[in-house]
Amino acid sequence: MARPNASELRQLSDADITEQINGLRRELFDLRFQQATRQLGNTHRFKQSRIKLAQLLTVQKERQSSTAS
Repeated sequence: MARPNASELRQLSDADITEQINGLRRELFDLRFQQATRQLGNTHRFKQSRIKLAQLLTVQKERQSSTAS
């Protein structure tokens, strides 16, 4: 999973960002479940997913604060 640039994320629509955020939250849930049952082989996926989620949440928050101002 290649990490997109912040500029690429800013070009996404609000609906796309929300959809990706929900998908990543679900993926993190599944990864935690796999880790608990010792089925997870690639533990680095946690970090990748958390970083991408943080980037998306940052872009979403920027948009919310810019519309509020």
